[in-house]
Amino acid sequence: MSHTVSAEIVANVLSVDVAVGDTVGPEDAVVLLESMKMEIPVLADVAGTVVEIIVAPGDVVNDGDPLVVIREA
Repeated sequence: MSHTVSAEIVANVLSVDVAVGDTVGPEDAVVLLESMKMEIPVLADVAGTVVEIIVAPGDVVNDGDPLVVIREA
């Protein structure tokens, strides 16, 4: 089963902190967003393996846009 990590706000993608194949836990930051000069880490929410990265640094995301797909462990 896969889980899609989504943006919760309109923001710029500052960095993608994982790569395809990385193992993550529910409290691991996968993407760092910037909105209104604040840095907001986006957490994985589930344990598993990163299978797809949808965004890149410099992208602008809206509320609900997919960021990373994780195959649950």
